[in-house]
Amino acid sequence: MNHAAAFLADPPQSPAVTAVYQADVASDGYVNNLTRAWCWRPDVLASFQAVRADLLADSGLSPREVAVMVAATAAARRDAYCALAWGSRLAELSDEATAARVLQGVDGGLSDREAALAGWSRQVVQDPNATTQADVDRLRDAGLNDQEIFEATTWIAFRLAFSTVNDALGARPDPQLAEKAPRLVREAVTYGRAV
Repeated sequence: MNHAAAFLADPPQSPAVTAVYQADVASDGYVNNLTRAWCWRPDVLASFQAVRADLLADSGLSPREVAVMVAATAAARRDAYCALAWGSRLAELSDEATAARVLQGVDGGLSDREAALAGWSRQVVQDPNATTQADVDRLRDAGLNDQEIFEATTWIAFRLAFSTVNDALGARPDPQLAEKAPRLVREAVTYGRAV
């Protein structure tokens, strides 16, 4: 059993599991702890990844806006794993200080659209039943159209589902992920499971 990776043992080897592990090694240089948990059903992982990709394929949301949403969602959810991964991604698309601020719940350095998306992300995580027409209107005022608002909300919900599986099954952030993260991003992630 791989207690350091997650609460579950590693799944039995199969061609599907091996393929997913090899894809991780090819892209990241190692098998991610979350992949070990998700590979109890590699078919579900593949389907989930495909539907997320489909959502963003024709979206008007920029890669940086997507990274802002995931970083804000991970921080509001107190998910260290996704905060380290997407904080690093946001740092690549902006800068280290901006990414760290988003992970701390501060929107300085963001465009109006990005700040609106970060705030919406936090609101959807904390209490989706408390959203109002005025909240949606604020997104419109920041320049988002209704399709983008739907896409953003669905993306946040997909990220919440992914984080919930990872966190509930005890997937720890990979040491390699933390080592690769910019210093300010690492310092901002003071919550969630330890590396």
